Amino acid sequence: MLAMLHTSPVHVPVFEALRDEHAPGLELRHEVRADLLDAARAGVDGGVARAVRALGPAVLCTCSSIGPAAEAAGALRLDRAMMAAAVAHGGPITVLATVASTLAPSLALLAEEGGEAAATHVVEDAWARFEAGDRDGYLGLIAAAITAADGPGAIVLAQASMADAAGRAGVTEARVLSSPEPGFLAALARLDAAAPPRSTGR
Repeated sequence: MLAMLHTSPVHVPVFEALRDEHAPGLELRHEVRADLLDAARAGVDGGVARAVRALGPAVLCTCSSIGPAAEAAGALRLDRAMMAAAVAHGGPITVLATVASTLAPSLALLAEEGGEAAATHVVEDAWARFEAGDRDGYLGLIAAAITAADGPGAIVLAQASMADAAGRAGVTEARVLSSPEPGFLAALARLDAAAPPRSTGR
């Protein structure tokens, strides 16, 4: 079983679909805690560590803003695999976000993976669209920012909710990196590594 700590319910069907594609039959437990993001944006401790511990030994945190606290408590950060891929891509790295509180933990994680952002940008008005339930408007603003940031290196979409904007921008999608799939695959690899060896029998 893999527990998932989200700060928005929009992520639930995304990871259900990834589970169906890559690990049919795997039990997912979804915990949605919007209050943890609100606390992170206010710069206070919202009890991320307690939330992670309550979910058990195998937890994947899908929110970049609370990622550092979740990882410190033993969870796997969804965005770590994406940042490693951005460094491996080579060239300058542009980091896009729609919530300002995401930038600091995202840039710190990128540095941990051996990279540095050549540019960062918070997409203006996008988060207000997200909170209003205007998904098309949200993704459209992100897609425009991706197009404006087009260059020779990787473009990192710092939040999981931004992933679907890649297909709407006129940029080679292989250069636009998002976190859901690589992060989920990293979680599956961790589960496999932690599983007890199978008896071969006789």
